[in-house]
Amino acid sequence: MIQRVYEQCVKCSVLDKVIVATDDERILNHIHDFGGEAVMTSPHHQSGTDRCAEVAASYTDYEIVVNIQGDEPYIDPVQIAKVVTCFQDSNTQIATLVKKINDVADLPNVNSPKVLINKLSEAIYFSRTALPYLRGIDQAEWLQYYSYFKHIGIYGFKSDILQQVTKLPLSPLEKAEGLEQLRWIENGFHIKVAETDLETQAVDTPDDLKKLVSQQKN
Repeated sequence: MIQRVYEQCVKCSVLDKVIVATDDERILNHIHDFGGEAVMTSPHHQSGTDRCAEVAASYTDYEIVVNIQGDEPYIDPVQIAKVVTCFQDSNTQIATLVKKINDVADLPNVNSPKVLINKLSEAIYFSRTALPYLRGIDQAEWLQYYSYFKHIGIYGFKSDILQQVTKLPLSPLEKAEGLEQLRWIENGFHIKVAETDLETQAVDTPDDLKKLVSQQKN
């Protein structure tokens, strides 16, 4: 799976370098076996963002760092490019992706964070709950009255901003929702949002993998 993610990233022409950051020698060796580039990091990081920041600190010539999760074998190079494109605006500090929710069954799914967006295409808030709450309307009809977006977990950072956000202490909203991006918003950082119509399918469990294999066969 790691090799698949790596190969998808390499296809993205806007990336100058692709590096796997890991604390597992088995992954490191696997990457090297197929000719990829990987770096060992501390085993004590709390998040992938922290691990990414450790590696990025050694590559000071790069202005933008994109954090792509290793459990996204179907990540599309177009999605990666969309994130990078956000930095054409020199004011962009952090960038990420969202996808419009078309199935009302996704609204109550706490494993799929939702995003509130302002008129400047910036994230106002991330939540495991569907926001805003539409008073007086049955949730089964919410999509008829409001556009809801789910978060696609790929991030781009200006290099200096990445180093700054990883030094911030845990914040109250982050602890409440279990979403690290809320720490950045609470501390005044701005997250630019680009919309994608492509679906991503993370593989977090063996059952997730079985579902993907089954879908491919069908």
